[in-house]
Amino acid sequence: QVQLVESGGGLVQAGGSLRLSCAASGNIIRMDTIAWYRQAPGKQRRELVAEQTSGGYTKYGDSVKGRFIISRDNAKNTFHLEMNSLNPEDTAVYFCYAYIVAAASGHYWGQGTQVSVTS
Repeated sequence: QVQLVESGGGLVQAGGSLRLSCAASGNIIRMDTIAWYRQAPGKQRRELVAEQTSGGYTKYGDSVKGRFIISRDNAKNTFHLEMNSLNPEDTAVYFCYAYIVAAASGHYWGQGTQVSVTS
């Protein structure tokens, strides 16, 4: 049974930083594509950044490019999102995603963690 759990969300002032973590557990062979999404109140969930294992290609959305950085630690089955220069528009629930190779390979999502940025 594979699970993804986010952590690191919270309340921060504009201009501040937060580091989110996503921990994958279970009988995992490997993590392939990993990504972070967010959903602001009244809006659809949007992809922020995705990283492919094949070739190491990383794609950032325009709204976060230069401010957010994705990283991974395959040995620990974890990955992270470093968020800098936060502003109130970044307020949202943040979700981690991964395509996990396991006995039951597939798409897995975390439950979400709240990030609130005050002006």
